[in-house]
This record gives sequence, C-alpha cells and structure tokens, in this order.
Amino acid sequence: MNLLFSITPSFVPLLGSCLRSILKNGGADRYTAYILHSGLSPAACRTLEAQFGPRLELRFLPVDERLFDGFPEFKRYPRQIYYRLAAPLLLPPELDRILYLDVDTVVINPLGPLYNASFDGACFMACTNTRKLLTRVNQLRLGAGEGVPYINSGVLMMDLAALRRVVSMEQIRRYANEMYDRLVLPDQDILTALYGDRVKLLDSLVYNLSDRTLRLYNATPGNEKRDLDWVRRHTVIVHYFGRNKPWKAHYHGVLGTFYYEFA
Repeated sequence: MNLLFSITPSFVPLLGSCLRSILKNGGADRYTAYILHSGLSPAACRTLEAQFGPRLELRFLPVDERLFDGFPEFKRYPRQIYYRLAAPLLLPPELDRILYLDVDTVVINPLGPLYNASFDGACFMACTNTRKLLTRVNQLRLGAGEGVPYINSGVLMMDLAALRRVVSMEQIRRYANEMYDRLVLPDQDILTALYGDRVKLLDSLVYNLSDRTLRLYNATPGNEKRDLDWVRRHTVIVHYFGRNKPWKAHYHGVLGTFYYEFA
C-alpha cells in the first residue's frame, strides 16, 4: 500500500503517531510511505526509520524549492501546502495510486476498502466537511462551479495516472496569485477550485472524522446519534483538523482518545 505525506521538521512527531496507527490498524501486510519534504535532516530521517520494522518502508523525497518560484506564500501556511497539489508530478512515474494523509490523522480501522475502491472516472476520492450554505459561499468565493463540493484536503485517495493528465503547476501558480486575497485555507481552496469537479465524495463520518463533524452530525435533527463505540467500529480515519487538537492545551472533544493511543 502506497502512502503519501508532506512534512516540515516540526511535523516529525505527529508523523510517527500516524504511522504507528497505520501499522496497528491499517490492515495491509506492507506499506511504502513517500515523504515529500524540504529541510528534513538526515538525522531526522534516521530517527523516523528507526521507529518502524520491515513492514514499513520510508522513502524521503526532498523537494526542490525552485519549483515553486513565483507561488505566493501565506503567513499561517508554509510553502509545503503546495506539495500535495504537485504530488502527481513529484512522485515516481510508475506509481498509479496513493493515499495522501495529513499527519494530524490517525487510522483506527483497515484502509483496504478505501485504497482498493474504484475511482469511477474521478481523479481522486475525498470528503467534504462543509454544509450546503457554506459550500455555496465557497463556490462563489473561489469561482468554482455550482456543483463543486468544498474538499477537505487532509485525506486524498489519488489516481496518479489521471491526475498527471490534468495537474498543471502553471495553472496552480496563476490561480494562487490571482485569487490570493480570497484564499482562506489555500491548499483546500485551490484543490476545490481547480479540481473539485473531478472528485468522488466519501463519507466524512468514516474517512475524515473530526470532533466538529461528529458534533454537527449528532446535533442535526433526524440523525441517529454516533457515539465513540460507533466510531471505533465504523470510522477508518480520524482527522484533528482546525485549531482544536488533542496535543494542544484547552482541547475539547471526545476523539482525542484515539490520538492518545499512539502519541
């Protein structure tokens, strides 16, 4: 199973937690994790490699920063946000599919059903955690089509062959510069605007569950309540996106229990 991560040196501890959860719960016999990075020292690479056995092969792919000359930078977001967008062009050409995960995720059930699912003509599979009204606001803000969902970029099952045919670094650079003042979450905004019409949507309760998503779902009239027992049996990927994270002070939520198992 091919996995993809994009990190800075400060993300190394979280990557370790995520990989431990995958080895325990992901369900595959072997994994190859491709790690796009800049500034990761050889010592940090060795530290990561020493944590895991033969079931997990780590392949570190340093990214030439010059590839992103002319791309706008954002105060809250490092340039690495572009790496996942450019991944189909940065990864070895023989790879046909890969699962991208943010490092602030943990895997609590087997990944096989997601990894082996049909793309049904889409370029990637992902979730949206945005309701109808805000989805429409985002479509207008980004100039996206009316039927385009707002994509959470933290979990992306990629058809690399298909994406190589459509991803353009020049198009990404031009859009990022032209829409700079409208971008709030730049990587998600760009992914949605340029490629959101090529997504196969997944169930966010199963493949991209956050405390906020769970809370909103349970607060919606008519929905059958989902408790931690349901999550443990049915959810595959828990994602601690946003500012509310269990490794930070003042965390509020119930899903932190899964992170603490692997921290």
